[in-house]
Amino acid sequence: MDKVLNILQGILEAIGDFFKGLLGGITDIFSATDSTELIYTAIARWVFIFLAVFVLLKSILSLLRSKNPSEVWAYLHLSTGENLPITHWENVIGRSKSCDINIDDPRVSRNHGTLSRDNKGVWTYRDLGSTNGAYINGEKVVPDEPVEIEPGDNIDIGVTGCTLFPISLEERRNNIEMRKMDTILLSPWLSLIALTIFQFMTWLQLKVALGKDFVPSITVAFIGVSALMWGYVILLRSMRRKGFEMETIAFFLSTLSLAVTASKYPGAVFKQFIAIAVGVVLFFFMCAYLRNLNRAKAIQKLMYIAAAVLLLFNLIFATSKFGAENWVVIGGVSFQPSEIVKLAYIWVGAATLDQLFEKKNSLIFMIFSGFCFCCLALMGDFGTAIIFFVTFLVISFLRSGDFTKLILIIGVAFVGGLMVLKFKSYIAERFAAWGHVWDFADSTGFQQTRTMSAAASGGMVGVGAGKGWLNQVGAADTDLVFGMLTEEWGLIIAILAVLSIITLSIFAVRSIWAGRSTFYTIAACSAMSMFLFQTMLNVFGAVDLFPLTGVTFPFVSNGGTSMISSWGLLAFLKAADTRQNASIAISLSEKGLAVEGDDDI
Repeated sequence: MDKVLNILQGILEAIGDFFKGLLGGITDIFSATDSTELIYTAIARWVFIFLAVFVLLKSILSLLRSKNPSEVWAYLHLSTGENLPITHWENVIGRSKSCDINIDDPRVSRNHGTLSRDNKGVWTYRDLGSTNGAYINGEKVVPDEPVEIEPGDNIDIGVTGCTLFPISLEERRNNIEMRKMDTILLSPWLSLIALTIFQFMTWLQLKVALGKDFVPSITVAFIGVSALMWGYVILLRSMRRKGFEMETIAFFLSTLSLAVTASKYPGAVFKQFIAIAVGVVLFFFMCAYLRNLNRAKAIQKLMYIAAAVLLLFNLIFATSKFGAENWVVIGGVSFQPSEIVKLAYIWVGAATLDQLFEKKNSLIFMIFSGFCFCCLALMGDFGTAIIFFVTFLVISFLRSGDFTKLILIIGVAFVGGLMVLKFKSYIAERFAAWGHVWDFADSTGFQQTRTMSAAASGGMVGVGAGKGWLNQVGAADTDLVFGMLTEEWGLIIAILAVLSIITLSIFAVRSIWAGRSTFYTIAACSAMSMFLFQTMLNVFGAVDLFPLTGVTFPFVSNGGTSMISSWGLLAFLKAADTRQNASIAISLSEKGLAVEGDDDI
């Protein structure tokens, strides 16, 4: 692995040397006197604020304004004369008010059956073991056995007759026009230009701030991430995709990650760039793969196996770091298997509507979750265990809607948490210092007190990238990265970074109402809950509002596996984005926009 990295680094350094010579004249100006360097940093700090506000607020406001418009896929005509639009791929039919298709008939069960559509437009009906059953064209439906339905078939539910009708070509065109009216997609070019300027100025700031510690690989990394960003957008635009708000936010936060890494470990910046590149490739692949629902469901068993193998591999071969045995070193490259397991956990936790009513499916997920918690506990990685547990609660609620079960699960987890505090002394010490770390400023509160002091010294605009002192404290670029952001980049940019994660989470929740399948909505909401809670633990832990748990800030913290995992999690949200032409995860043929031969776009 190191040989491959060295070859890639050599190629990119040659490119970097060219640009280094081109930009040498500019940097010579700032190496002439210390005062010139100070003048640049003083001016650049305010320019960074302007560029960050422009790039992030533009994307944040666009996502908050956006609507995931409902799609009408067919109509269900009832014998009562009602004509009900079907706006999801998966629908529960029943007497309950919460059903997608509500039928006011006392002989209809509360949850009578499901009506589902696949990627090819084939509809199936499945009886959920209803009291009075269902009949299709006069033939009784076997409970829990899906039956294919053709347009015009009669479905008798209780004493109500139902007939499925497809939408007309004219309605399909009207739906597309309505989607276009509801979809607001901003042009990405101004944001990309602003972000490119931000990246160039960051490189220059690091050049003058690090001095002799500046290494050529930093130049390579910043040129690489800029080229990667432009290449990705140009490729997607050639495929007629226009929504790039999520990716813009991710590229911005990834740029901050390069800056944070350069400030702490200048020689590690190139590896962090490689992680970003791998993350973007994974993101693109996952989006393309997830758009086929049957294909996404088909590999869930493989995901179970892969996750279990990774966790067991971690338990056997891991080395201890900061009290947790969650790092595996292969050929000089270290990674955290638990970060990759996050992707598999959400993939298997997501479920289609039919799977939600299968007790066996839910039981397997419960057992798998218990296995994950036990493995993470044995590793001593309780920060990640908490994140998995919160994600489990979100998935469980979205699967069942039952608060009673959640209360019971939380109670059991509380007792388990007390046992952990009893047997894991270093965790108990963190909790003992929680809320009053200043009383332990030279022991268990050392990191947090230094983080808060550094953050306070940064003020609103920061002292400048590479100019802080918190980078001398252990884990400043990972667990304490919010403090490092605030010190070097200022409170405004640090808060914008947090708001970016919150915005993605809000967008995920809003996508529920227009979700094509529960698989996508559960995956998006659980991925964003993982993002949100992980950010909370990182930010609040650094400033003593939460105990310090040792988890990373998504996209920002230094760490290759964490970066790759963050891009992978973002793919689940992108797959739930049903805005017109916004996502590679939605094929154009599903929106009625593809021409002949475009089915795979």
